[in-house]
Amino acid sequence: MDTSSPFQPGSAGFVADPYPAYTALRAAARTHHHTPTNQWLIPHHTDVDALLRDRRLGRTYLHRFTHEEFGRTPPPPVHEPFHTLNDQGILDLEGPDHTRIRRLVAKAFTPRRVEELAPVVERIATRLVGDFVASGGGDLLADVAEPLPVTVIAEMLGIPEADRHLLRPWSADICGMYELNPDEDTAARAVTAAVEFSAYLRELIQDRRHAPAPDLVSALIAVHDTDGTRLTEQEMVSTCVLLLNAGHEATVNTTANGWWTLFRHPEQLALLRAEPEKLLPGAVEELLRYDTPLQLFERWVLDDIEVGGTTIPRGSEVALLFGSANRDPAAFADPDTFDVRRPAADNRHVSFGAGIHYCLGAPLARLELAVSFGLLLREAPRMRLLAEPRWKPGYVIRGLTGLEVEV
Repeated sequence: MDTSSPFQPGSAGFVADPYPAYTALRAAARTHHHTPTNQWLIPHHTDVDALLRDRRLGRTYLHRFTHEEFGRTPPPPVHEPFHTLNDQGILDLEGPDHTRIRRLVAKAFTPRRVEELAPVVERIATRLVGDFVASGGGDLLADVAEPLPVTVIAEMLGIPEADRHLLRPWSADICGMYELNPDEDTAARAVTAAVEFSAYLRELIQDRRHAPAPDLVSALIAVHDTDGTRLTEQEMVSTCVLLLNAGHEATVNTTANGWWTLFRHPEQLALLRAEPEKLLPGAVEELLRYDTPLQLFERWVLDDIEVGGTTIPRGSEVALLFGSANRDPAAFADPDTFDVRRPAADNRHVSFGAGIHYCLGAPLARLELAVSFGLLLREAPRMRLLAEPRWKPGYVIRGLTGLEVEV
């Protein structure tokens, strides 16, 4: 632990409220080397936005260097199933492979497909919120926030209802590897989940090859480039896992974190309840900005870069602090003020990233958030918090353990 730094991702107090530390980091410098994680912290919005688009950085370095050439130790062979799964997803690819796979996936996961999902999202959310209200409330995280995006993605992929209970545990175990310095127990769970989830999806893909259905897996099998190039089976498996992991973690945590924010700002909640149709689109963007579920995004330095007069050499890792960038006064007026009337057009948050790795599922996440918040505002107008929630220990993907409310 580096006690001289305000950046303390292993501290429960920091995880609960990292924003004062971000203010200190921005005031001190544009870059900070954090010894415990051997990363360069980037806290300013302008730098985070620019480096997300800078091709001298990458989510991987293996398209240009070996581990040894890059000065890094290869991961242990026992971790191989996780890396095979993770490293073939478009979030962790660079160069021509990323371009090819994203182009093919975009042909299947089209804006029209997202539009066609709107009644599906509405139907699922209406049932979940209806049951929640009929029960008088409960854990909003477990009863509404989690099942909504998981069920939507399961339907989109064509995963049978009887198997859907497997998805959230697999995703949670895999996402544990995205935290800073994960331990061996976390890695072992991620490897097991990667093996089991991959085997399940390979069987599903084989079923769809023989009997196509109107789902995304069948669409991924069918898409091809003009030269006939198609996705490999591993690329399809990795894409499906990425869609689940990235496609529901942001929505789950934005929903729970967002309601916790609203309960702490009753005057803003009152405004939103009074004019939900007018204010909800901008409020969703403000919730994503004010307390983003993805606090940190890592990238490797492929060629020397300079940030604020500091040279960051090739082989280094930068940690782009999304949470800090979204509270930067140089980019947002009164950034520490939560304002549901903040114009969406002026809300240039980086919660979905930028550049070639901009979140492919952002339109679906926005749809799910707008529908679930809209239904709860309408169907549970007097919903109130029963107990102050606790934060999960993870910092990178930051969320609550639960949110107990009464309707």
